Amino acid sequence: MASIPQMRWITPLVAAWGLLVPIALLSGCETTVQDPMTALADKSAHDRTHLKSIQMMRERNIDDDPIYLDLLAGIVWRPGYGLAVRREALNELWAHDREQTILLLRRQLPRMTNWPWLTECCEWIADRDITELDPALISSWGRPRALTPDETDRPEFIALVRMHGRDAVVDKVFELFVTSNKRSQRGLRQRCWDLLHRLGERGRLIALATESEPDTDDIMMLDLNAAARDFGMVPYNREEIIWLQKLRQPENEDFWEEAMVAMERVPAERRSELEMRDLAIVVAATRHRQDLLDAPVARLYSHVDGMLRGRKHYSEYNPGIPGADPMMERLRTHRERLTWSDLAAIELALQALQHAPVRTHLFAYADEDHEDESTEFGGVIALDRKGRFEVLEFKPRIREHDLKFNASQAMFDAGYTSLFHFHFHAQRHGNRDHAGPGLGDMNYADNTRANCLVFTFVDEDRMNVDYYRHGRVIVDLGTIRRPGSG
Repeated sequence: MASIPQMRWITPLVAAWGLLVPIALLSGCETTVQDPMTALADKSAHDRTHLKSIQMMRERNIDDDPIYLDLLAGIVWRPGYGLAVRREALNELWAHDREQTILLLRRQLPRMTNWPWLTECCEWIADRDITELDPALISSWGRPRALTPDETDRPEFIALVRMHGRDAVVDKVFELFVTSNKRSQRGLRQRCWDLLHRLGERGRLIALATESEPDTDDIMMLDLNAAARDFGMVPYNREEIIWLQKLRQPENEDFWEEAMVAMERVPAERRSELEMRDLAIVVAATRHRQDLLDAPVARLYSHVDGMLRGRKHYSEYNPGIPGADPMMERLRTHRERLTWSDLAAIELALQALQHAPVRTHLFAYADEDHEDESTEFGGVIALDRKGRFEVLEFKPRIREHDLKFNASQAMFDAGYTSLFHFHFHAQRHGNRDHAGPGLGDMNYADNTRANCLVFTFVDEDRMNVDYYRHGRVIVDLGTIRRPGSG
């Protein structure tokens, strides 16, 4: 019986709450905004508040308030706003000032990192057939995105197809590359060049670079024409274009002349396959191994295979790639992808590492790295003025932690005429589980397109050596021993 009064006590409270909750919910449905401009500037406010503020400003019939239009422009591209709010802001800006909207998207579309919003903006442009924004769409498309390796899935491409038709899109990119010859358009032009390579237009670009007669003010085309004329090849991506620009500087004139003479020894049919990283290989082969210059790829492969057979190999157990296994670092794994320059580079690396002074320098530098726990160390392997192999040290200025190497600009400058970029995995002397490039190292190779080496301590007196380059081509070259250690 004692439980009955308790139930009578609870029931009124439940009934009361049952009445109060709907009232509270109803009172929260109406969004109240006192100052719409202040609310719009507050990124932390709820989307409902932002949308209500835009509605209030619309009811005020403000057509030319520059502060309001600038605020709308910021909502379109600055982080912190929801898609619905961005959508309303873009439509509102378009209704008030179409020229400012086009200018805004021309500047900001290539910089957008919010994928859903970028996709919606591209659709918005195509819906209105705003062909004035072709350069912005192409510039944005020129930036590689890991989300969509298939170029035809990119929202920029889809928008261009809707406005011009599929057959016209590549010509639009090519036309923009040719006409964007102002200094202020260098970044856009480089992205067009990169994109055209991804679209399989390298042959067309080589022909353009070879046949062009650029104006003296068109620095990029002058550089491309010189590379095509003197070497029979052109860069692939933005980083290689910068590489070419550096080689054209007066301080690298001697290297350019030597590379031009050395390239004449390379069979004509092979020159179009070469890359910027191959120029130093051709120069070194001319100095040290002229037999490499006209050697067939099959013969080079057999020779390298024989040199590596029987060597002890250690592999990176967790490079950060799904499904990776130790076989990804073996010569035979990459047999179909290895080029003449890969095999020539491996031969030269093995030759350089036979020299005791080179190994002595590498082990001494690796010992320094082992003692320093703030970063990894690295540098380049080059030829000195007498044509001898040399190790150049470039300790990072930016230090994050002991598992990362940040190459300095000084290292890049030296690397443009060098054989290899290199760094160490020297955190421990017993570091064999990390003998090979990790995902960050392979991304570095993809971006720079340099020939790279990584040296990993197996024990105090041995280091494993791996050659790698863009496209995740990795070849374990076995181990080297500290001179004098037995």
